[in-house]
Amino acid sequence: MIWVAFFSQTGSEIAEISRQVGRWPDYIITNDRPDHLRTIHPDIIGIDASTVVMSNKPTAEEYMDVLGLIGSKPSQTLITLHGWLRILPEQVIDQYPYIFNGHPGLITRYPELKGKDPQKKAWTLGLQTSGCVIHKVTAGVDEGPVIREKEIPIRSLTLDQLFASLHSTSVKLWVDFLKKNWL
Repeated sequence: MIWVAFFSQTGSEIAEISRQVGRWPDYIITNDRPDHLRTIHPDIIGIDASTVVMSNKPTAEEYMDVLGLIGSKPSQTLITLHGWLRILPEQVIDQYPYIFNGHPGLITRYPELKGKDPQKKAWTLGLQTSGCVIHKVTAGVDEGPVIREKEIPIRSLTLDQLFASLHSTSVKLWVDFLKKNWL
């Protein structure tokens, strides 16, 4: 199985997951974003995996071209999304059966946490708990079947602590998911 990991922000989740599972993705794909919007994790910059930079808002054709360059069959390709701030085109979702997204909001309990910035939404709403999910990617935003989830208490956390707790929770979910199912 070829592992392709996408990120739009820092890639720190991919770096931490890779350390814990003892393997880097075969390909890491990011989008071209202005430097003032993010700093790529230094471990991502220095790894042996092939890193591909797509345009900031890739088209369906660009996705298919990049995934086609990988050279593996869709049925032999695991695609994971780690803070990928773009919606995958239906054409990609239909062709690649193993696409999973990590989401730092417990959408099974709080559907209002779907979409962008669920950590801030949970904090602003004053929720007692939140958590993370891994779900299969479908055409709807954060609509696919949830494969893994973990709820954590968040009420007494600062916003920075909330981000850190959800990051750690997400990494643990991914490590468990990847070790038990894919690696």
